[in-house]
Amino acid sequence: MQKKATNPPAIKVDNVSKNFLLPHERTQSVKQAFVNLFRRKNKTTETQKALQNISFEIKEGEFFGIVGRNGSGKSTLLKILAGIYQPTEGNVAVRGKLVPFIELGVGFNPELTGRENVYLNGALLGFSKKEVSEMYDDIVDFAELERFMDQKLKNYSSGMQVRLAFSLAIRAQADILLIDEVLAVGDADFQRKCFEYFKTLKKMKKTVVFVTHDMGAVREYCDRAILVDRSKFLAEGSAEDIAEQYTRIFQAEDSEDNEEVEVSKDQKRWGDKSITIQSVQPSKTVLTEDDKELSIAVTFTANKGIDNPVAGFLIKDAADHQLFGTNTRIKKMKLGSLKKGDTRTVVWTVPNILADGKHYVDATIEHEDGITVGDWWAEATTLRVHKSERTAYTITPPVKVHVEK
Repeated sequence: MQKKATNPPAIKVDNVSKNFLLPHERTQSVKQAFVNLFRRKNKTTETQKALQNISFEIKEGEFFGIVGRNGSGKSTLLKILAGIYQPTEGNVAVRGKLVPFIELGVGFNPELTGRENVYLNGALLGFSKKEVSEMYDDIVDFAELERFMDQKLKNYSSGMQVRLAFSLAIRAQADILLIDEVLAVGDADFQRKCFEYFKTLKKMKKTVVFVTHDMGAVREYCDRAILVDRSKFLAEGSAEDIAEQYTRIFQAEDSEDNEEVEVSKDQKRWGDKSITIQSVQPSKTVLTEDDKELSIAVTFTANKGIDNPVAGFLIKDAADHQLFGTNTRIKKMKLGSLKKGDTRTVVWTVPNILADGKHYVDATIEHEDGITVGDWWAEATTLRVHKSERTAYTITPPVKVHVEK
């Protein structure tokens, strides 16, 4: 029985390595550059290994993710696939026409208008003037820049330039598309259009190579993915498996980095010190979706006699947005009279509704009058939350959903 022929992969990466030479001396004059030519290279440069022995294959029609931390080498790998860089060792085979969405807007002339840049970039993408004219209205409509097309590009915001460049780039006829963090730029409406475009690509069975830090996007769009870290290949597998392994890298690092917070001069604290916070201890500094609750223990000591002090806490996200908090007055709890030297610990327990990302905890202790602050400790401790369900919102309470017939 004759075996069924299988198509060769759209992209094959075979044992690819990439090195860069990093100079140790700055050349500030023509004379110095001339002198440096006659110096031994090993005295003035070092080798940076950006990629080491990377191998994988991408099937035709696959939506393939490349994930890794900043500096892991994933963007270098994408530029090798695009032919921008040549590998130091190894080979890359590409089957089909490839269009990179790496440096959006490369080739734009800031002294020309938006309209003129559309025709200029269209020519760079291989379109005739007639073809650009036929798609011009669609390009401008997608970018939402109708009012600005006769202004010079140098007067555009960076977001406007990216929208125009992306709208142009998606018109290119290609078998393979390389996309590097295009979702990290632009406003919410632009990002929505990117997501819709991704869905179209999947429906059309286009081969897509996607570099991103967004594990939600990896899970939603990618069929398979690879994980690179510190220039090396770590793993290859389903989108779910690779997203989980990527998250575990950060969980392990966060567990090592989050030690007990000590009082220092750099801490943002104020108050009359009649009563001071000694420690702020969360039950865990690294939370996952398996952690349903979070406890925060705040210990304080009275430095003089004080009646019914009020303890409170506040949780903020990395953008300094206040998410939620409360205090013992709101909870109708009295701490009683404290003598000098007395210590109390208030433990707050809250549901883990925090979204994926970094968060801070403020702790306060004030007098019963609600006016005099004994100690306000801003960003007393840090929380890191890892959740597979990512949204554009600051909290992620448990939501149940069902469909009624």
